[in-house]
Amino acid sequence: MGIRLPTWVWIGAIALSCVAGMVNVVGFLGFEHQAVSHLTGSTSQLGMALIQGDLRSIGHLWGLLIAFSLGAMLSGLIIQDGVLQLGRRYGIALALESALLLLAIPLFKQQQIWGAMLAAMACGLQNAMATTFSGAVVRTTHLSGMFTDLGIGLGHLLRGLPLPMRRLTLSGLIIGGFLAGSMLGAWLFMHWQYDALLAPALLTGLTGLGYVIYRQWALLRAR
Repeated sequence: MGIRLPTWVWIGAIALSCVAGMVNVVGFLGFEHQAVSHLTGSTSQLGMALIQGDLRSIGHLWGLLIAFSLGAMLSGLIIQDGVLQLGRRYGIALALESALLLLAIPLFKQQQIWGAMLAAMACGLQNAMATTFSGAVVRTTHLSGMFTDLGIGLGHLLRGLPLPMRRLTLSGLIIGGFLAGSMLGAWLFMHWQYDALLAPALLTGLTGLGYVIYRQWALLRAR
C-alpha cells in the first residue's frame, strides 16, 4: 500500500522520531534506567516484578504504563478524529508535549519517578497523535514496525515483487531520526544531565509553532 502524506507530515515524523530518541535515552541514562518512549520492555519488567513481589518496581512500572496511556488519551481528546487536515489541533498537542518534557526536568533532578512518568506521557501523546491520522503508518516513539516494514520490503525484493518505496523510505527516515536523536540525547546527557530534555522540549515546541504558522499560511492562501 502506498503512502500519500503531505510533505509537512514527513518532516514532522522525522523531527518527532528524533525527539523520541532523545527522551528515551535520557530515561535509560537516568536514575531509573527505564525506557519511556515504548512499553514492551516495561511490560516484561512488570511481569518479572509481579512474580518477584518487588512492590517498588511494580508501582513504578504501572505508573509508566498508565502515564503513556494517559498521554495517548490526551491526544484523542485534543485531536478528536483520524482525518488529516489543516485545522486539527496538532499545534496544541505539540505544545502540551513540550510542557510535559519541561515539567519532567526538575522532577528527574529530584530523583522522582514522576519525571519519568511525565516523559512517558509526552511520548504517549506524541505517538498517538502521529498514529491517529496516518492509520498506524507513522509511529515515532518506537521502531519495531519500521524495521518490520523494511524486512517485508527485503522479502518482496528477493521475490521480485514491486517495492513500496514510499513506505520503505518513510521507515528508513524515521529509524534514522530516532537513531540521530538517541546519539544527540546521549551526548547532551553527558554534558547537561537532565537538562538534556530542554532540547527535545524546544524541538517539539518549535515543531508545533511551525505547524501553526504553516496552517495559518495555508488558510490565507486558500482564501
